[in-house]
Amino acid sequence: MDEKKGHYAKHSGPKAEKKKLKKVSDGSASNNPKAFAVASAGRMARQAMRTADISQKKLHVPMVDRTPDEAPPPVIVAVMGPPGTGKSTLIKSLVRRYSKYTISQITGPITVVAGKKRRITFLECPNDLSSMIDVAKIADLVLLLIDANFGFEMETMEFLNILAPHGMPRIMGVLTHLDLFKKTSTLREAKKRLKHRFWTELYQGAKLFYLSGVLNGRYPDREILNLSRFISVMKFRPLRWRNQHPYLLADRMEDLTLPVDIEQNPKVGRKITLYGYLHGTNLPKHDASVHIPGVGDFVTSDVSSLEDPCPPPDADKVRRRRLSEKQKLIYGPMADIGGILFDKDRVYIEVPTSNFSKDENSEAGFGERMVMQLQEAQQPLGVDGNSGLQLFSNSDAIDTVDRESSEIDNVGRKTRRQPTGLINQELIKEDEGAFDDSDVNSADENEDVDFTGKIGAINNEDESDNEEVAFADSDSDLGGQFDDEDSNLRWKEGLASKAALAYSQSGKRRRNIQKIFYDESLSPKDAYAEYKGESAKSSESDLVVSDDEEDFFKVSKVANESISSNHEKLMESESDRLSKKWENPQLLAQLKSRFITGSLLDSIEGQEEVSQDDEEGDFEDLEDEENSSDNEMEESSGSSVTAENEESADEVDFQTEREENARKKEELRLRFEEEDRGDPEKKDVDWYTEEKEKIARQLVINREAFEDMDPESRAEIEGYRAGTYVRIVINDVPFEFVEHFDSRYPVVVGGLLPNEQRYGLVQVRIKRHRWHKKILKTNDPLIFSMGWRRFQSIPVYSISDSRTRNRMLKYTPEHMHCFGTFYGPFVAPNSGFCAVQSVANSFAKAGSFRIAATGSVLNIDQSTDIVKKLKLTGVPYKIFKNTAFIKKMFSSPLEVAKFEGANIRTVSGIRGQVKKAVDQEHGHFRATFEDKILMSDIVFLRAWYPVQVRKFCTMVTNLLETDKTEWNGMRLTGEVRHELGLKTPLRPNSQYQEIVRPSRHFNPLKVPASLQAQLPFNSRQKALRPRSKPTYMQKRTVLLNAEERKVRDLLQKVMTLHTDKEAKRKAKKAAEHERYHKRMQKEEQAYIEKKREEKAEWFAQHGKRLRQDGNSSGSGKRSKN
Repeated sequence: MDEKKGHYAKHSGPKAEKKKLKKVSDGSASNNPKAFAVASAGRMARQAMRTADISQKKLHVPMVDRTPDEAPPPVIVAVMGPPGTGKSTLIKSLVRRYSKYTISQITGPITVVAGKKRRITFLECPNDLSSMIDVAKIADLVLLLIDANFGFEMETMEFLNILAPHGMPRIMGVLTHLDLFKKTSTLREAKKRLKHRFWTELYQGAKLFYLSGVLNGRYPDREILNLSRFISVMKFRPLRWRNQHPYLLADRMEDLTLPVDIEQNPKVGRKITLYGYLHGTNLPKHDASVHIPGVGDFVTSDVSSLEDPCPPPDADKVRRRRLSEKQKLIYGPMADIGGILFDKDRVYIEVPTSNFSKDENSEAGFGERMVMQLQEAQQPLGVDGNSGLQLFSNSDAIDTVDRESSEIDNVGRKTRRQPTGLINQELIKEDEGAFDDSDVNSADENEDVDFTGKIGAINNEDESDNEEVAFADSDSDLGGQFDDEDSNLRWKEGLASKAALAYSQSGKRRRNIQKIFYDESLSPKDAYAEYKGESAKSSESDLVVSDDEEDFFKVSKVANESISSNHEKLMESESDRLSKKWENPQLLAQLKSRFITGSLLDSIEGQEEVSQDDEEGDFEDLEDEENSSDNEMEESSGSSVTAENEESADEVDFQTEREENARKKEELRLRFEEEDRGDPEKKDVDWYTEEKEKIARQLVINREAFEDMDPESRAEIEGYRAGTYVRIVINDVPFEFVEHFDSRYPVVVGGLLPNEQRYGLVQVRIKRHRWHKKILKTNDPLIFSMGWRRFQSIPVYSISDSRTRNRMLKYTPEHMHCFGTFYGPFVAPNSGFCAVQSVANSFAKAGSFRIAATGSVLNIDQSTDIVKKLKLTGVPYKIFKNTAFIKKMFSSPLEVAKFEGANIRTVSGIRGQVKKAVDQEHGHFRATFEDKILMSDIVFLRAWYPVQVRKFCTMVTNLLETDKTEWNGMRLTGEVRHELGLKTPLRPNSQYQEIVRPSRHFNPLKVPASLQAQLPFNSRQKALRPRSKPTYMQKRTVLLNAEERKVRDLLQKVMTLHTDKEAKRKAKKAAEHERYHKRMQKEEQAYIEKKREEKAEWFAQHGKRLRQDGNSSGSGKRSKN
C-alpha cells in the first residue's frame, strides 16, 4: 500500500496571499477583537458574581490586634480528646520534636521555643466539663484527637459545641490508632468517612492529620514533623473577648502564707502567687480585678514582671536561619522540667542531693544545723517580747534603749577617725591648703617625702587636732611613693576644682518638667529654681560647710559661684534672646494654639499663613540664631509701621476683601467636592482595606506615645503588656485551693472590666440544644459559662407576645429561641455563653449529651418586666337586662377597686366591664354586658401577673474540691426526694377528680300564634296534633287461609334444614383448619431445629476465620485504660 503524500503548502495564489496578510501584524491586541470578546455574557456574569462572593466570604470585621510584635506571648495549644486517644503521647512527641527533651509525665503546661519569634505552650485538656470550658476560653489552637478505630465520641461533640459560643479558635483534627486497621480498603473508607463528618461539624476543607502506630512511646517522627510545621507557621485571628480582657494561664503556683498563721488557724485565707505569660490586653499594675474560674473573684495585691524564663531567640536581634540546640528551651515548672524557677528577686535551682532532714543529717555542718533549728522554731524572729538583740556571743542581749540618753549621746564623732593606710604627717599638713586655688599650683615639685609611718597607723603628736585625713584612690595615685627617686604627688592636682565639680553635680537629679510646669502653686521664679535644682531654702541660706563636719573637702558658696559664673552668663544671654523673641504677638499666638486652651481655628489660619509664606520662597536659617534674633527685632519694629498702612488700606478697599472672601468660599467648595469624590490615589481601596489602614495608623500612634518611657513608668500608666511573664500576688484565697491543688487542671486568671464586677438581671436569647434530650423548665437551676465565670443561677424563660409584653414560658419551645432572664454578673451584650445542667461526671449518663443550651447576651438591667397569664372566674347571682352582679371572683372590695374598668367576658362570648363593688365584705361587684347573660354563664377576667426572678447566683468552685470533677450545686426537688427516699406530697386540689355534669333540660320553644301567623309557610312549625283514634292500618287484622298456611309451613321447614346444614359444614371446616394448623406447627418446629443444627455446624467450621476477619476490620472498640 502506498504511503500518503505530505501536505504541500502553496507559496502563491489567493490562499497564500491571505495567509501572508494574516501573518503581518502591528503587535496591537486590537487587531483581533474576537480573541478578547466575551463568548457568553451570562457565563461571564455568573463568573464575576462567583468571584465577588468568594472574595467577600474571606472578609471579616476588622479588629485591633493588640499582640505586640517584638515579644508576643506563647501560643496556647490545647490537646483534647476522649480517654485513651493518645493525648499525652502526642504532647510528648511534639515536645521531643521542638526541644529534644523526653517527658515522663505531663502534669501541667509546658512551654517550648518553636521558632525565632514563636513559643508554644502545650496543655492537656482533662475530660471534665469544667476544664473543657476553661480551656475553650484561652486556647489559640486545638488539636482534636479522634480514635479512628471507634469514631467520634460524645466528649468531642461536647467540646466543639463549647468552643462555638466562646469564640471559635483554630482547630486541627488528628486521627489516631490507624495501625489497628489491617485492610487498606477499610482504612481508606474510615478516613474518608471521618473526614467528611469532621468537615460537617467545622467547615469544608478543615485540616485533618493522620497518625499511625506508636514507636518507642512516640508517634513517627515524619508525621510529627509535618504536624509541627503546620503549628509553627499558623496565623491566628484575634477573638473579640480575648482582645478586650487580659488573661494568663498559670504555669506555677506558690503559697506565701506565713507558717505561723497556718499553725494557728489551718483554715486561714491564703496568700498565693501565680506565674504565667500575659495574653490579651494590658493588666494594671495595682488593684486589678481578676477572676479565677473555679475559685472566685479577687483583687490583685501586687503585679510585677519577671525575667522571661523561656525567651525567644529573636530577643538578641541576631539574624539566623535555624535555631541552635542551646536555643531550644523548655519551661514547665508544674511538670518538674528544667529545675529552675524564677521569682521576683531570686532564682531557685533544684539540687536533688541537698536535704535538710534532721534524721538523715547526723553529721551536718554549722549552717545546716542552723537551717534545721529554724525549721523546728515555733515562732518567727522578733515575736517573743522578752528576747533582745545579742550583738556578740559573749555579750548580753539588748532589750530596751534609753531614748533620752541616746539622743543626748548621739552628737557625732568627737575625735578624729583613725584611718587605715600608709599616711605621712606631712601629707596631712600640706592638705590644709588644698582649697586655696593659688597654693595648689605653687607646691614644690621636688619636695622629698619621708614615709616613716607604719601601715595602719599615723604619726600624730596632738590627739586633739581636728585635721582631716585624705586618702588616695589607688596605689597609682600615691605618685610612686615606693620609688627611691623624687616623684610628683599627682593626687593633689586640682583638688578644689574636682571637689567643686562633684558638689555641683551631686545636687542634680532628673526633674519632672511636666509636673513643675503645670503646678499652679509655684511662681515662675520658684518653678525655674525647682527646674535648676535650687530650692527656696538653699537660695536664702549660704552653702558654707562648717569645720565640725567630717567631709573631706569644705566647699563654700563663693567657690561654687566662681565655677558656674560662665554658665550663668550664658543662660542670661540666652534668656534675653528668648524674651525678645517671644515679644512678637504672632509667635505668641502660634504658641498658645499648641496648648489645650488654644483655638484650633487660629492655629489653622496661622498654618495657612505660614504655608503661603513658604510658597513665596521665604525661609529661615535655623543655625544662625543671632542673626535671626536681630532680624526678628527689625521685623517687629517694621511691622508696627506697616500695620497702620494696611489697616487704612483695608478700610478703604472693600472690594478686595469681598474678592478674598469669594476666593475662600470657592476653595472650600472645591475641598468639599474633593472629599465627596474621595482621594484619586485611593480609588481602588475598599472600605475593608481603609479600616485596616486606620487601625494600623492608630497602633503606630499608640506605640510612639510610650516609646520613650522606661518600662517601670510605662507599666504604671498602661500596665503590663501581653507577652510579659508576670507574678501576681493574691490575698485571702480559700485554703482549699492550696490544700487540694492539682496541677493537671488548668488555672486561668482572667481580668475583669469595671462593668463586669456588678451583679444584676441578665437577659439572654437562649435555645435548647438539639441534641439535649429534655426541654428546659423555668426555675430549674442551670450552670452558665459566661465570660470568665462559671456560675449557677435560676432562669425564667419568656417570649415576646406581639411585641407588647414578655410572657413567661413554663418550658423552652422546641427548635426555636426564647428569652431567658436570670440573676448573675454583668457581661457585655452580644457575648456568647453555653449552659449545662451539671458539671459532675457522675451525673452524665452513657450516651447523653450534656450541653443543655447556648445563646448570647441581649441586655443587662436591674429590673424585669416578665408577666404570666392570670384568669379569674366568677358566676352571676343576680341578672338584670344588661347588668349583672358577679360573685366568687374577688375576695375584698380593695381587689375590685384595682380592677375597675377591666374587660370581662362570658364563656358564650358576651363581653362586659367591671364597674364597682357592691359588697363591703365578700368582693361582689356590678358589671355591665353588651347583652343579657344567663345564670348558667361563667364570667372570667384575663389579667397579667408580674413574675419576679429569683436572685440566686453561686460560683462553680470545683478547684476547691478534693475531686475536681464532682462539684454539685443546687439540685432539683425531685433529685433531693429521690436521694432521701421521700414521696411526692399530693395536694387534694391538685388531684384529678371525675367531673359530673348534670344533664340540662331546656324548655320547648314557644312561638306566639300572632307571630307565627306572620311567618311564611316554610318557617312555621309543622307540629301535628296527636290522633285520638288509631288508623286503619293500625287496627286491621290479617287472616291466612289454608293454602297460605301450607306455604308458610313449608318455607319454615326448608329454612330450618338449611340452617342445620350450614352449621354442620362450618363445624367440619373448623376441624379441618385445626388439623392443618397442628401439622404446620410440627413442620415449622422441625425446620427451625434443622436450621439451628446447620448453623452450629457451619460456625464450628468457619468461626475461627470470622474472628480473624473481625479483628482485621477493627469493628469493635478497644478497651480503655
